[in-house]
Amino acid sequence: MAPATESTLRELAPQVLGAVVRRYREFAAAEDAVQEALLAAAVQWPRDGVPENPRGWLIQVAARRMTDYVRGEIARRRREAAAAVEPERAPEGDDTLILLFLCCHPALSPSSAIALTLRAVGGLTTAEIARAYLVPEATMAQRISRAKQSIKASGVPFRLPERHERAQRLRSVLHVLYLIFNEGYTSSGGAQLQRVELAREAIRLARATHAAMAEDPEVGGLLALMLLTDARRAARTGPGEELIPLTRQDRSLWDRGQIEEGVALLTAALAKGAVGAYQLQAAIAAVHDEAARAEDTGWPQILALYDLLKPMADNPMVELNRAIAAAMVHGAGYGLGLLAALEGDPRIAQHHRLHAVRAHLLEMAGDARGAIGQYRTAAARTTSVPERNYLMAQAARLSESLAE
Repeated sequence: MAPATESTLRELAPQVLGAVVRRYREFAAAEDAVQEALLAAAVQWPRDGVPENPRGWLIQVAARRMTDYVRGEIARRRREAAAAVEPERAPEGDDTLILLFLCCHPALSPSSAIALTLRAVGGLTTAEIARAYLVPEATMAQRISRAKQSIKASGVPFRLPERHERAQRLRSVLHVLYLIFNEGYTSSGGAQLQRVELAREAIRLARATHAAMAEDPEVGGLLALMLLTDARRAARTGPGEELIPLTRQDRSLWDRGQIEEGVALLTAALAKGAVGAYQLQAAIAAVHDEAARAEDTGWPQILALYDLLKPMADNPMVELNRAIAAAMVHGAGYGLGLLAALEGDPRIAQHHRLHAVRAHLLEMAGDARGAIGQYRTAAARTTSVPERNYLMAQAARLSESLAE
């Protein structure tokens, strides 16, 4: 299948799922129907051409599958009459934002809501979601299945919640968008470092959420964080998709328009007076983006921001990044001491990024042999090909320097 067709299907999938769920109110069955429609498109479009209205085509195919489901499985619930009507035209609006808030229904635990949304809206596989949560894939599969059943049992109408209801679900919604963006910006596995379509979809949904709830400073903070981070996308990989670390990027390739927009959003959010975790992360990204050269980076300011962020975010990745900032301010030994505290945290103890950061700090400290071992361990534990190649290249570089 052509990359353009694959990208189109991935972009349309959550929109089509939202439309089908809105019409039939059967989440799990609708997800199966949409998957069948996507498979049909993957077979037919390369042969027959992409239809003039691809979204409407997918909705119509999925609706036929749902009609079969309704007639065969839930006729006793009086759905047959609703499904047997003339096929309705694809609605002009985008149901993705409604689907996003539906998946974050308060009937679900926060972790289940986020997992379900990543699957339905973000299009992530169960394995990818499990990696993001640092839990086994089987555990995540059970969590998503239970969440679908809870949505079905709740009988919640498919509509954008009232303002007070949106506020109740907002924390889960923002966390979902954050995770979707992260998977798009740095893919957890595969041959590509970035999944641009995921990052763009997260930004689009964050814009829609901001338009609906602009008064909440954390919504603006998250959108600012995405824009300030995504602004570096063009400089993160080389011609062969090789990873280029932040310190070696060509900063002339950074998107200054996105940086200016992100800084403006952050400034407006901070002015509201309720500083949250997304605003602090956006502020950290802004410090990086505003440095003309890597050596101009305001590391003391970044460390101070991480000190503020740490009590707000129970996330070992925050502490990992804080250790890097501390090493840049106080020296590699200080940073290595902070990493030692993470070795007992099961969420990250075996994660490749812990070993990669330790390798970097050992290299800063002059321990080339220790760094080589950690680079190789990190490379063995990542499922991202570009990250693995980069880590092995760092180990090879240090090995060559020792051999000279």
